[in-house]
Amino acid sequence: MPVSVRSGTKVWQRRDRNTQLAVWFGWLVATALVVLSWEVISERTMWMFVEDAHIQAADLLGRMVPPRWSYMDRLWQPLWDTLNIATLGTLIAIVLGVPLAFLAARNTTPSVLFVRPLALLVIVASRSINSLIWALLLVSIIGPGVLAGVIAIALRSVGFIGKLLYEALEEIDEGAVEAIESTGASRPQVIGYAMVPQVAPAFAGISVFRWDINIRESTVLGLVGAGGIGLQLEASISQLAWREASVIFLVILVTVLASEWLSARIRHAII
Repeated sequence: MPVSVRSGTKVWQRRDRNTQLAVWFGWLVATALVVLSWEVISERTMWMFVEDAHIQAADLLGRMVPPRWSYMDRLWQPLWDTLNIATLGTLIAIVLGVPLAFLAARNTTPSVLFVRPLALLVIVASRSINSLIWALLLVSIIGPGVLAGVIAIALRSVGFIGKLLYEALEEIDEGAVEAIESTGASRPQVIGYAMVPQVAPAFAGISVFRWDINIRESTVLGLVGAGGIGLQLEASISQLAWREASVIFLVILVTVLASEWLSARIRHAII
């Protein structure tokens, strides 16, 4: 920390003058951006609808109560489809993401100059596109249905699994690697006996965590035609069947809570 001298006495300062001016300038720019953004939002907002939003919300909630529990008989199959979309999509992402992680990690890639940048590009491309956008593209290509949802979840999850796994590979203890190499082991043997055991717990946790996330994402893919319980939700909302929609909301909530509890228990058992 900088120390200034005033009248022969040292005075502690958190930052020097130039750093403090830079901080103040940063806050000034941030404040200006917030004010400008608020002005743009205000100009494009119909405040007459916002003013009675609480009334509309109360009216909508009134139409959703009581839930039409008899509608549950039509939700079991879409709910099963949703679980299959999340599970199969996660499995496909694991199959594709693991080799991708080994190609992206500095200590396992065949080429730092050529292969690694390509692997990182695939990881970034996968993570930058939301699963709903993937689903929209796939529905227009292969048609609506569960298959589009499975592929959309897989394409979204590949980058997530690949990124976290390659970071875990780069953080392993190199002492174990050097010990295996000193025995004259080949490169595949070094990876299999020195690297894989170190990242196995992280890999298991990443896979289960991604499956938990995919359960949540797959519940809404049906809104764009990619199958699952979201398809029933879209149909109920379009028909203004709010009592049926409330049942779907509750089913989605229970499903997400159950997947969260299950994934937490599995991660705790593994790690």
